[in-house]
Amino acid sequence: MPDRFIEVSLDKRGVSCTAKLLDDRAPVTCAAVWNALPLGGDVYHAKYARNEIYALIPPFAPEEPPLENPTITPIPGDLCYFTFSETQLGTKSYGYEAEADHQGRKTVIDLALFYERNNLLINGDAGWVPGIVWGSIVDGLDRMADACQDLWRAGALGETLSFRRA
Repeated sequence: MPDRFIEVSLDKRGVSCTAKLLDDRAPVTCAAVWNALPLGGDVYHAKYARNEIYALIPPFAPEEPPLENPTITPIPGDLCYFTFSETQLGTKSYGYEAEADHQGRKTVIDLALFYERNNLLINGDAGWVPGIVWGSIVDGLDRMADACQDLWRAGALGETLSFRRA
């Protein structure tokens, strides 16, 4: 299979980067994401995992991917896929209990981009939270990291994180 690439962007800030899908390491996840593109939603900056931005979106795969190519220590440029139930995200401590319901659906998908090092996927409520590494930024990570730092300092309100075919 030829290499496949996507564009990941912070739309309001006008910043994007290019990621290569890791079809050889996470084929089920890559196929699910690729077939559902474009995807996106309101962006959030991580509270616990450190240098991560993500969007919460409704499920889009016919079946949730297995935990392929897992990590609890994502590195800069990793794109990760997480599946959460509404009870895992529906507490006030996270601040998005309304988004966690997604119109009565019982599952929420978290598509994340890690932009700097020293990330650890542990949650005070649930413990270790392994994610599926399904893509890797190959161009523009420096610009995206600067925009993510701005998002952290200036706020995420009104910003969207988008994933589309390159």
